Amino acid sequence: MGETTVTKPEGLEAALPETVAADSGHGPLRRLRTPRRPRFWFEILLIAVSYWTYSLVRNAVPEQRTEALHNADWIWQVERHLGIAVEESVNHAVNSVHWLIVGMNYYYATLHFIVTLGVLVWLYRCHPGRYAATRLVLFATTAVALVGYYLYPLAPPRLMNGGGFIDTVMVHQTWGSMASGDLKHMSNQYAAMPSMHIGWSLWCGLTIAALATVPWVRVLGLLYPALTLVVIVATANHFWLDAVGGMLCLAFGFTVARLWYGRQPYALPRTVPARERRASRALAGRATAGRATAGRAAAGRTAAGRTAAGTSGRNVPGRSQGLPDKPQGLPDKPQGWSGRP
Repeated sequence: MGETTVTKPEGLEAALPETVAADSGHGPLRRLRTPRRPRFWFEILLIAVSYWTYSLVRNAVPEQRTEALHNADWIWQVERHLGIAVEESVNHAVNSVHWLIVGMNYYYATLHFIVTLGVLVWLYRCHPGRYAATRLVLFATTAVALVGYYLYPLAPPRLMNGGGFIDTVMVHQTWGSMASGDLKHMSNQYAAMPSMHIGWSLWCGLTIAALATVPWVRVLGLLYPALTLVVIVATANHFWLDAVGGMLCLAFGFTVARLWYGRQPYALPRTVPARERRASRALAGRATAGRATAGRAAAGRTAAGRTAAGTSGRNVPGRSQGLPDKPQGLPDKPQGWSGRP
């Protein structure tokens, strides 16, 4: 009797928000792998520096002309063996339509920049929770392409000896390639494998098709890399197999993002709270205060129980036990009265 059992408040730990529990166990690596809202100035700087580095490294790869032309001949023979060597026919057919080939020249020169940047801006504004992971796919794809440029120099079809291909930029005097005309000395002409026109356009197309809500926009997203494939072949800038190389690079990029974030970028939450970490810390502080308050309350109940247990074994009359000092309704006992008649 009088013993008090102190029970820990049930469900206190379970009731804590997941963000608190997760934040308490976060290390530096875990925080880096957690999707967060991108910062505008940082993204602009990162994209500018990354593209500058890509151009610098790509153009710094030695222009191994002899090896590049040899590899082009080998690619052409492989495609003939596979029955897909139709680049020359496509090149001549499209070149015969002046307005079409001129449009494709400008398409080749500009859209892979414009559309890629446009998709990045759209992700930044509408899918901030998926932005970093999807951007990682693009960056990893481009990085592994640089390895391909270094290890496998390849001349584009229009530079092959006796290939019969038409350099549509030179013929129609359009600005369609950094490797033609007066700009040819500013870019490595023998970095055709893999095709980043395909790698980037397929990245754009898959991103739009996966995340857009308007059906016709999703269809356009899928058509974009398909049309890009026709353009790079019609302008004699790439072989079909260069496109396959670009697809493999993109697959590598998605693998890197999957390993880093634990799932594919399109499966991540669409939005991230602007002040997620600060809110998590505030929740953690409130949770800690709640546990401290519960602990003090439990300690108080324990002390009260011990006091009650200590006094329950002693027979102490009076007010401490809640009894009246004397029976109610009886007269006071006269002095000197013995109680006997």
